[in-house]
Amino acid sequence: MSKQDTHFFNVFSMVIGLLVTIAILLFVLARAVASRTQDQEVLTEAAYARSVAERLQPLNHEAVAGQDNSALAIKAGNASAAGSAAPAGALPKNGTELFAQVCSACHAQGIAGAPKAGDKAAWAPRIAAGKTLLYQHAIDGFQGKSGVMPPKGGRTDLPDDLVKQAVDHMVQMAQ
Repeated sequence: MSKQDTHFFNVFSMVIGLLVTIAILLFVLARAVASRTQDQEVLTEAAYARSVAERLQPLNHEAVAGQDNSALAIKAGNASAAGSAAPAGALPKNGTELFAQVCSACHAQGIAGAPKAGDKAAWAPRIAAGKTLLYQHAIDGFQGKSGVMPPKGGRTDLPDDLVKQAVDHMVQMAQ
């Protein structure tokens, strides 16, 4: 091996050693700087992970025949634990509120073949069939050629009289 090769090898080794030393110093400096905020991040990350897990919970649970469904029972303590806040599914006071909360989801845009509220041409044959039939379809549900009406608009907890008031409101809008 020549003197030039030995010199090159020594300089190359020194440069590599210097680069490794700089990399180690940068790593130590980064750890020192991050140590202040890293502890706080570890504490908040657990709370963040919990909040994500809560948001990913299924919206509903279904009872399955032959399995233990006792966890699906509505607990009476949950209503009082909520405090004075009104429940999300509170009953509307009249047909107008019911239309705004439930019926307008489909009847405002004509979704699933629902006649649009206020569309006289679409409502005329339905009104001609009589309010009794309109009430029956609204309460019990209906599946026809032009669309589907779920029972009570999907809110089966609604009283029949309130549904009838909402039907009357939609009929008035179409006249």
